[in-house]
Amino acid sequence: MSAFDYIVLFVLAIIIIIGIYQFYFWCQRNNMRPAIEFSSSIDAYFKLRPRWIWIYSGIYYPIIIIMIFSFRDMRHFNYTVMSFFILLVFQMLFFVFFPVKTPENWRGTLEGNSLTVRFMKYVQRLDKSNNCFPSMHVSVSTLTAYHLQSNFAISGIWIFLFPVLIAISALHTKQHYFYDLIPGAIIGWLCYKIYLGIY
Repeated sequence: MSAFDYIVLFVLAIIIIIGIYQFYFWCQRNNMRPAIEFSSSIDAYFKLRPRWIWIYSGIYYPIIIIMIFSFRDMRHFNYTVMSFFILLVFQMLFFVFFPVKTPENWRGTLEGNSLTVRFMKYVQRLDKSNNCFPSMHVSVSTLTAYHLQSNFAISGIWIFLFPVLIAISALHTKQHYFYDLIPGAIIGWLCYKIYLGIY
């Protein structure tokens, strides 16, 4: 692929990411039943630490974009995008038919006017308290890690530090429950297995 091909892929990736979020926001407004809250003592161990928002949203998108430079051709790109569309369908089914929200008091404890606090409030304003289960951040980062491992022929498991860091940041930003994380990782893994079956 030429340098211009990668520019085209970059533009397409940005459009796809923005487009996918329209479905995500639609789910926030169209639950088929009232959102429930989980209760877990594990979540109490993870205190609100706003600085983790820079991991949660700050490295999340750049690492996804890095994947663009690993594609061999347009077929490879198209089938990879399809794996993320399949993931989106799984997520939407949960968000619409089994909505879960975090407690409102998790979002009301931010103090100060630092750049970090302002960024976190911005993320919270876009990403409402529902659409929690399973964690889409964890599922997307897990699927991304599998693709990066394969595309760049990375040996070992260190690439999976990406979804692990995203999972920890999801807890410390109080965007998710602990119970949201493992199902999110499983859906990411499952979508990669589906990708391997169709590519």
